[in-house]
Formats: sequence, C-alpha cells, structure tokens
Amino acid sequence: MSALRNCEGVTRRNCLQLGVAAFAGGGLSGLLNLQAQAATQAVAEGKTPAKAKSVIMVWLDGGPSHFETFDPKPEAPIEIRGEFDPIATRTPGLFFSENMKALAGISDNLCIVRSICHNQGNHGAGNHYMMTGAPTRIPVGCGAFVSFHPSYGSVTSYERKAPRGLPGYFSIPSVSRSGGPNFLGAKYAPFVVSDDPNQATFRVRDVNLPAGLTDDRFMQRRDLRKLVDQLPRFAEAAAGDPVLAVDSYAQQGYDLMTSVEAQQAFDIGREPEKLRDKYGRDSFGQRCLLARRLVEAGVPWITLYDGGWDDHSDIFPRFRTRTPKLESSVAALISDLDDRGMLDSTLVVMLGEFGRTPKISTLSGSKTPGRDHWANAMSVMFAGAGTPRGAVIGATDRNGYAAVERVLSPENFASTIYRKLGIDPDRIYYTPQGRPTHLVSDSTPIKELMA
Repeated sequence: MSALRNCEGVTRRNCLQLGVAAFAGGGLSGLLNLQAQAATQAVAEGKTPAKAKSVIMVWLDGGPSHFETFDPKPEAPIEIRGEFDPIATRTPGLFFSENMKALAGISDNLCIVRSICHNQGNHGAGNHYMMTGAPTRIPVGCGAFVSFHPSYGSVTSYERKAPRGLPGYFSIPSVSRSGGPNFLGAKYAPFVVSDDPNQATFRVRDVNLPAGLTDDRFMQRRDLRKLVDQLPRFAEAAAGDPVLAVDSYAQQGYDLMTSVEAQQAFDIGREPEKLRDKYGRDSFGQRCLLARRLVEAGVPWITLYDGGWDDHSDIFPRFRTRTPKLESSVAALISDLDDRGMLDSTLVVMLGEFGRTPKISTLSGSKTPGRDHWANAMSVMFAGAGTPRGAVIGATDRNGYAAVERVLSPENFASTIYRKLGIDPDRIYYTPQGRPTHLVSDSTPIKELMA
C-alpha cells in the first residue's frame, strides 16, 4: 500500500526533502559508513526468560480507530458506535468490528490490550511515545520528526546479534518518524526496503549487484580497491585513519552483496504461489511474507509500516476499502508463523500512535464523517512469544472514551517488548556525552502478557 498523508500533510517525499531518510534509512553504504560512534555494550539479561527471537511490528501510522478494529461499542449512541457492527470471534465473548473478519477467525492466537493510553495527542509526540517508550522532552507539533530516544528496533539491533550478512533492523517500506537510533548511532538505524515485493522485478537496493555488473567484474573492482588501499599513507594518518574505517564499512557492504543468506531471504519467488495468494497479492501482503522470511533468516526486528490511518474524514468508506486486505494479510502472517512452529519465538504486535475520538466529527471541514486524535484509549494486538492466546486485557468505558480497567502506559508496553526479547528495560544507557539515560523509566511489563 502506498504511504498516505496524515493531517499535517507529511509524506515520504517530505522526509527525503528534509534529508531525514538519508539519516534514518538511506542506502546501506551510507548506513555502514556512519558506524564509528556506535555503542558496543553487551546485552543485559532480563528478569524473565526471553521468549522472542524476533519481533514484527505492524505500524499503522496516523492512529487507527479502536472502535472500527478491536473495541466496538454496540450499545453506544449512533454518533459514537458508527456504521459497523461487532462480530463474534473464535474466542467466546470476544467481539471485533466487522472489518476484522480474518483476525476474528484466529482470535485464539491473539491477545488484545484495550487499555493503553497516554497524553500525547498529536502525531509527532504520540509516534515517539509509542515507538520508543519515552515521552518527548519538549512539546512538538503534529508534523514533527522527533528523536529524543532510541526506537525499539534500534535498541533490539544494538542488544541482539544480527544474522550473518543481514542488518538487525528492517523497516519496510519506509521508516516511522521516530523509528531511528538517536544516540546509539547510525549503525542501528533501520535498513529500509522500499522496493515492492509484489512486483516481478522486485530487487532490493544495495543487496543485488548493479545491472550490467557481473560477479567477476565486481570482485575485480573490489580487488583493485584493496590494492589502492595498500598504498602508503601519510604518517599522521596512522592513528585513527578515517579511510581505514571507510574500508571496513565497504567490506561489510561487499559481504551483504555476496551473502547467500541475504540473497535467499529476499528471494520471495521461492515461496509457493498458493501461499503468496494467501498473504495477498498486493504490496502489503507480500511485505508481510517478506517479514516472515527475514524472521527465518534470524533478523531480530522488522517494522511493517503502513501509512494513512489518520481518518479525520471518510472513515467508514476508507475502512471498508483498505482494512479487509490489511487484516487478512496480518492473519495470514500469524497463521503461517504458527503452522511453521515459529510463533512461539516471534512476537507480532499491531498498533499506531493513538486511538480515535468517540464522537464522530467533521473537524477537518469535510462533509464525510471521521474521527480525530484520541490518546485516552487505543487497542494493541499481540500474538506469539508466550503471549496468552484468546485473551483480552483491560477495557474502556461503555462509550470508548477512556481506559477504565487495567490502565496501562506506553512504558508498560515498551517494557513488555523488551522483556520478551530478554532485554532488561531497567538498564541505563550512556550517550556519547556521558549522560545516563534509562532505557524505560518504568520497567514494569504487562504481567498478563509475560506468562
């Protein structure tokens, strides 16, 4: 699916114009070339055994409505409950919105948390809070690209060993505005796969050789570079020669291009046609399948980014059009992981930065109704890695205004993910300037998810 605009009008094109993409998810060569300041501290053991070898985060940028997904309110007035009916799931007594038929059919593999909430009601701050587990230090606008703290993917890449020939953190097909590494350094920024795996010409940038360059010519160029690099350099460059650092990064780039593991992970054409059909023959569906292949290759963190969930208007026709494709692909991903015996070691989460207002409105001046930003309530889907199956945690009030039962914070959410990965959320990091920073200020996980 193409990345759509949020209410502040920010698109991926804006990111490129601002130079953000070059920092957060540009070419691999540039990413590898910025590793010198990366931290090297060893992984800390969590207080509970690690359940997750990998995490797939399905990020619905803009803030999906909890009413139209996992928390319908059939007894609320029409101006709140909206146009969709609730449907029964495989879990007795659990109801989803009618938009979520495929996920309702595998609810016995899911746990829905209905009571995470916070106080950051704009995209910039809400995105940062839910992508890092840390609130912003200063007020930020809706359209801000915010980085005060490392994202989950960057921390996971930092703490967990990356598989041979592959980066430890992928963001597909683009990176969220707070999905970067902050003080951990560019080594732990995401590798972005912007190419469309649904296309017959799918080819991942910086992994395949350039068109027209054969293996022999590629190796000859590499050997020529080695000869040039062996020429004597000035004595003053002997200590901390930056060219030597560049050489090491270039070598890692060569390793990726010649890695059998990398080539196999991205060769989505190896998958049976029936399975590809089950995932959905569209961009998002095939990206879900690619995420599963990356998990098989040992990648510890994959973000599947899907934009355009800022439904201030046209919310009901938009949900009718796009939600069935997305949720059926997510259901296929979870079912496929389960069939392969991989769900017990893979955590799948789906969320955005917040929920949507209970009362349907036309705030943006549109004649077609929508829902606006609402951080007092949201629903988050969990599956796998020891997550209890067929469960619901927390609740909102009768009209969906606020979390009223088992009220939880983004810090609880962050600590849960880290504990699942065997990363201690209570640990302290140090910035390059020596400033101590808690990974998560409240290291209490959601206990019901830690069974």
